[in-house]
Amino acid sequence: MLRHPELDVTCTLIVGDGEALLVDTLSHAAQARALGAAARQVTKDPWWLVNTHHHFDHCFGNRTLVDPAGRGVWAHRHAAAQLAAAADELTARWQAQWAHLPDLAAGLAAVSPLVPDRLVDEAVTITVGGRPIRLMHPGPGHTAGDLAIYVDDVQVLVAGDLVESSGPPGFEDALVLAWPAALERLLAEFPAASIVLPGHGPAVGREFVERQQAMLAGLAALIVQGYAAGEPAGSVAARAAMPGALLAVQRGYGQLDAGACLGAGQAWDGPTGAEGVTCSALEAAGDVVCRRVGDPAAAHRGEF
Repeated sequence: MLRHPELDVTCTLIVGDGEALLVDTLSHAAQARALGAAARQVTKDPWWLVNTHHHFDHCFGNRTLVDPAGRGVWAHRHAAAQLAAAADELTARWQAQWAHLPDLAAGLAAVSPLVPDRLVDEAVTITVGGRPIRLMHPGPGHTAGDLAIYVDDVQVLVAGDLVESSGPPGFEDALVLAWPAALERLLAEFPAASIVLPGHGPAVGREFVERQQAMLAGLAALIVQGYAAGEPAGSVAARAAMPGALLAVQRGYGQLDAGACLGAGQAWDGPTGAEGVTCSALEAAGDVVCRRVGDPAAAHRGEF
């Protein structure tokens, strides 16, 4: 586990027999070169890359660190699509957002993002130097294309920004209503004794993930209840009393407007950023407003 001091980003090196796997590649070429130098103190073997999602601090070092012999970059299909379709727009947005950190902004300006070429839809197990590594999309949460990585022989789960321990969850591109279900699935899939490596911050255990899942489930319930009651987003955010709550509520309201609630077990793959949200993420809210795809203006109430 390697942590970069800028943004406290966590990267993970998994070493097998004759090859390795490096999870996340930091923000730009200079950071990636430093990461590569640190990793090379551990192994000289060629490596695969994995991106946990499409945000710059986890994948903009791809081009610097990719194996020249052809080992590629794994990511969820949606993460790769985001980079392929909107790299320039995303880079401009992040440059503006981080302009107060001139070195970071300058590094971003010089990046030509390398789009992942090994794509995951739900889950795949790869073998890295004889070690089975599971790549899993537990559902949308921090982004629509989050990927978790599990190393079975040491019971280590690399969670990306689905879990953050050095700060509050980031809602910038979040599928807020689906995030609790994604964490619930992670908790169900892996042994209780697993060590969890967050996307930012030190390693944690199951109890931390359970607390974060409960916090996000409570937030999702407040959002759905506030939406059903016609409550202003600011009022719901004030009751949530957590960092980033207003953005979370605004995104949740937008996803409900777009048809995020479809009925038990039904996933939606629409164009507005609510991919994969199901009512399983909203069970705590009970009686909710649901807008159906194909008739977004027609709201009805129902028990799910």
